[in-house]
Amino acid sequence: MTRRTLGLLALSGLIFSLAGCSRPPYSDIDNAGLQDMIKQGVPVYDIRRADEWRQTGVVEGSRKLTYVDASGRPNPSFLADFSARVGKNDPVVLICRTGNRTDALARELMEKHGYTRIYNVKNGITRWIGDGNPVVRN
Repeated sequence: MTRRTLGLLALSGLIFSLAGCSRPPYSDIDNAGLQDMIKQGVPVYDIRRADEWRQTGVVEGSRKLTYVDASGRPNPSFLADFSARVGKNDPVVLICRTGNRTDALARELMEKHGYTRIYNVKNGITRWIGDGNPVVRN
């Protein structure tokens, strides 16, 4: 093999291994998956802020628990509140506006805090509403 070929193989291996590392430890679900989880009685936690809940409404039955403030600072009581409500091996669905906050939270809960059954609503409430699904306001 030439030096160039070896270099390309090494680069390919690095890219492959990095891609493998980026795979989320949680499960992404779409709106159909969310509907299935709701039917199964899996709790849905909307982790947005109160102003966001008022603006768009929430998926019916969602439990509201703010993860970060408008500046992106973690809510200091979030983990304690969440842990008091959800067991480490209990299934739980997380939803936010577009799925970015829930991506970060799901990773944290699984990688740092030992949760095992976290589901992230891919594209969040924005897609839920965009697809014509109902929300409640309260």
